Amino acid sequence: MSVNLYMDVHIRREVTDGLRLRQVDVLTAQEDGSGQLTDPQLLDRASALGRALFTQDKDLLREAARRQESAEPFAGVIYAKQQKSRIGKFVDDLELIAKVSDPGDLANQVLFLPL
Repeated sequence: MSVNLYMDVHIRREVTDGLRLRQVDVLTAQEDGSGQLTDPQLLDRASALGRALFTQDKDLLREAARRQESAEPFAGVIYAKQQKSRIGKFVDDLELIAKVSDPGDLANQVLFLPL
């Protein structure tokens, strides 16, 4: 089984397009009509859909840490610093995570890119 991804509103379209070209199941917050949700709501939405959330937003990283501390479940967060890596590296790393991981592997976890 693979991991489906949910893209935060700040993720560049080229990352999403690159993943789709590699047959990775990706849904953006914009496509889902969730572009205006607060960070906790966005993480709730991704979790309700069974998708790990990819973000470059430090506030979402803090929200995930809060949930880990309070044992509040979420589907997983993949975090990358802005300007930390090239688009191609994001696509490579996210494809690897999506194709070799099971959703349970990411549950209540935070992964950091680049790998």
